[in-house]
Amino acid sequence: MTLYLMSTTRIITVYVAQGFMCLFFLFLAFKILKRDRKRLNVIFSGFYISPAIGFIINFLYAPLTDEPVVLMLNFLTNFFIFYSSIFIVVFNLILLKSEKAITSKKQLTILILYGIAMFSMIGFLFYPGFGVTFNENWSPIWSVPFFLYVAAIETIGVLPALYLSFQIYKKFEDELIKKKWKFFIFGLCSVIIFMYGIFISNTLNIDIFRTIIGVVGLLLALAGGYMMYYGVGRQIEK
Repeated sequence: MTLYLMSTTRIITVYVAQGFMCLFFLFLAFKILKRDRKRLNVIFSGFYISPAIGFIINFLYAPLTDEPVVLMLNFLTNFFIFYSSIFIVVFNLILLKSEKAITSKKQLTILILYGIAMFSMIGFLFYPGFGVTFNENWSPIWSVPFFLYVAAIETIGVLPALYLSFQIYKKFEDELIKKKWKFFIFGLCSVIIFMYGIFISNTLNIDIFRTIIGVVGLLLALAGGYMMYYGVGRQIEK
């Protein structure tokens, strides 16, 4: 397995920017679970833990040049980062319907089915020109078919998450809770914009655009992640 000398920009992007994001998301997950480890909290923490796992995998393969290894680890990175949205769908369903209506079995079924749909993007790895390649800096380049597939699967996750968030907002009567829940919705929108920005950046493979998305995306993800945590407020208290 060979290594290559990473550029300063890539080191900053992967190990500094994404590293900070990873630690921040793990910190928020720790805060959620420390408050209480009931199922609602565990599901919500999954939204932060899943992308953190993806970032950690990215740290491992960033300096590698063994293409089959890099390709597989890049796939796992994509899977864990983009899988996170389904946790918000399940979280919102529990808030909206209660755990009696959305039983553990139903929650697990939703998570597994979406996981299968997301994991099926691995099929693109076996068809050259339809999946992921890498440029001279070993940054991923997405084919248009791969972009369309991942964007479609992700949309299946984020649209229900947004819809359910607005439905929950309508049910609140307390103005303070409604105000805080707006932060949750704004945060979710920020994270969604960040993810689709990454999709487009990887497909266009334009250096300046990658840099812009890297900076703006970092701010969106950090702000969005915190706003969602702040917006939940009393909903995850004991």
